[in-house]
Amino acid sequence: MRKLIFKSGLYFVLILVALELFVRVLHLGKDSPARYIDEFNVEKWVPNQGGYSVTGNRRMNFAEYHINNSGYNSYREFNPTLDKTEIALVGDSFIQGFHQDYYDSVGKKIENQLDDVEVYEYGYAGYDFADQLHLMHQYKDAFDKIDYVVLGIRFRDDLFRDEYKVIYDRMRLESSMYKNARKIKLLVYAQGIGILDPVKKFPGGKLISFFKNSSKVVVEPKQETAQEIEEKQAKYIKNFESLVEKYGYDKSKYVLLLDKSETPQVFLTYLRNHGFKYIDFGESLNSSKTPPTLVFDQHWNNHGRNLIAECIVNAFKRFSVN
Repeated sequence: MRKLIFKSGLYFVLILVALELFVRVLHLGKDSPARYIDEFNVEKWVPNQGGYSVTGNRRMNFAEYHINNSGYNSYREFNPTLDKTEIALVGDSFIQGFHQDYYDSVGKKIENQLDDVEVYEYGYAGYDFADQLHLMHQYKDAFDKIDYVVLGIRFRDDLFRDEYKVIYDRMRLESSMYKNARKIKLLVYAQGIGILDPVKKFPGGKLISFFKNSSKVVVEPKQETAQEIEEKQAKYIKNFESLVEKYGYDKSKYVLLLDKSETPQVFLTYLRNHGFKYIDFGESLNSSKTPPTLVFDQHWNNHGRNLIAECIVNAFKRFSVN
């Protein structure tokens, strides 16, 4: 009996080891870089990391990422100077580009179309307008040397607050326990496909829930009245004004990247009346006969990134002429 228990335990361990190796070799488990808050109170990725971003439990999307010295996913280091021409892309997961190999990003596609221009991608999942302006303010010396700055913004998501504060919910994953748990790729994969969901119902089960998006309860948004929509839009525009007033905004070289078809007319009118320039990528993506986004995700696919790059290149050329 003792020998049977010993052999069963040994086989169980060997099976777990084999499965762990299988998941690692095939990159089935979700692999995200570690995050941190730097000395300037800016949330970003821990510098000098590399790996593969995996979406879906059957590798629906698989792309290599590279976190540079500045803490952002990029094929190059950021070293702006006054004697070079640089473009900065600042934004959330769309600019971050974990759905595309880092060496074929929007920034790289822009560089391929322009001579002697360096593109710096300051992308981080979850960045809203407050995060972006705070980043640029804290690294003002660098951004003062950059010639053209594109800020990705989506009205409904990025203007819900009028001041910057660290969102510690995003940092929840960086405790030592969660970091160590994420090193076990079989555990990551098991949670990703839902095997561990029943365990989480027991006391202490939350300890294994180390990805905040897993098993999320979907709450249907309540229908808003016309008055509620108008009030929210007015609040978001007020938040935009407050952030610009606090951090400053160089209208001569800053430009917003947005989709006009998803942006309320009242905000577009406000931007035009107050001299804020913007690039509309919606028309290009919406008129494309080839799908510009991933099948399982709203993020841009390779074709979509080509279109985004073209929109930015065309706007930069007009800026350079002026």
